[in-house]
Amino acid sequence: MQSSTAIGREQGKQAGQWSPQRRSLIGACVAHLLHDGYTDQLYALLPVWQSEFGLSYAGLAIIRALYSGTMGGLQVPAGNLTARMSPRAALVLATFLAAAGFLVMALPLGLPGLCAGLVLAGIGSSIQHPRASLLVTQAYGSASRGPLGVYNFAGDLGKATFPAAVALLLPLMAWRPVVGFMALAGVASAFALLALLPRQTFTVPSGHTSDATGRDGRGFGLLLAIGAFDTATRMGYLLFLPFLLHAKGGEDVTIGVGLALLFAGGALGKACCGWLGQRLGVVWTVIATEAMTVLFMVATLWVPLGPTLVLLPLLGIVLNGTSSVLYGTVPELAKKGEVGRAFALFYTGVIGAGGLAPIAYGTLADHSSRTIGIVAAALTAAAIIPMVLALRPFLRDEPANGTAAAKGEI
Repeated sequence: MQSSTAIGREQGKQAGQWSPQRRSLIGACVAHLLHDGYTDQLYALLPVWQSEFGLSYAGLAIIRALYSGTMGGLQVPAGNLTARMSPRAALVLATFLAAAGFLVMALPLGLPGLCAGLVLAGIGSSIQHPRASLLVTQAYGSASRGPLGVYNFAGDLGKATFPAAVALLLPLMAWRPVVGFMALAGVASAFALLALLPRQTFTVPSGHTSDATGRDGRGFGLLLAIGAFDTATRMGYLLFLPFLLHAKGGEDVTIGVGLALLFAGGALGKACCGWLGQRLGVVWTVIATEAMTVLFMVATLWVPLGPTLVLLPLLGIVLNGTSSVLYGTVPELAKKGEVGRAFALFYTGVIGAGGLAPIAYGTLADHSSRTIGIVAAALTAAAIIPMVLALRPFLRDEPANGTAAAKGEI
């Protein structure tokens, strides 16, 4: 039987050196980079919005939740509504909608316009995750753990570059033109996806698909809970990080640099945690990363600005890297034939947690202090350790499975 890569090359003669399989992965990565960049650039704008609209920590969390909550809550409905569309059409539509949302935010419509734009952008981004993830899984089948790691890595590149770009532009111009430039980046990405993604979905032969190795779904609920706690930790800390850096004497540019360092570390964490996962397995990798997350988060509370900036890339490695390990486990624990739905449910849970948890942490900080809010986020990370130990019986031989997956060609 021909390998999936050979079949992809035969179908991809019209694309030169890029087979439909590779184009599917690269297109999914472009979409993930743009949409994750859109999500996390909001952190660089939070201090500006707090000043302009007089918002509390909880108010800022609610404003951000208009985007993340819409994106998370519509994962399953968006997946169902676009199920009959090709991945190419769905991802292009998603990117145009998200860009339109940021264009609305850039208009001088006050706080209501900002809120409406965030909701519209969230609707667009709700389509991207389940469709792009399924696109990669279909293209690579049972060897999809490695390509899914690449897809996640691309998202972290967006997280590293977009907040930094926003922070560098804010001292030069008002925030609305900055957001307008980000909207133009989305429009350009949508046209790039039109040219890049195959018109017909490439799917590996049925014997290679991850659905063929699917299970009965046991353990998926616990994996989802772990993913939600991990995301809650990350988003809670990110809510406070710009203000923590400002309190240590950091200016707007310093805040942008700090976010970029954290997200750059997160991108590196995808590769590091993938390497650890192959050798230590999911359970011990998650235990190690969550323990280090707690240590580094608490450390940033007490050290000066300079050492904090040094710690942020290290914190990013463990803070973001865990999610790649959990995400790559979704096809393994999904019900047979329901990998796409499992991805949508997983993203619903983790993005929903990412939207709601900062509201809780922000409310706690409003009634106590920023330090208490960060400590609460760190304790959430610590709670993951006993949860992942309980997940162990549902997992396959982790190091062997990871090594086998790593051999899939990307």
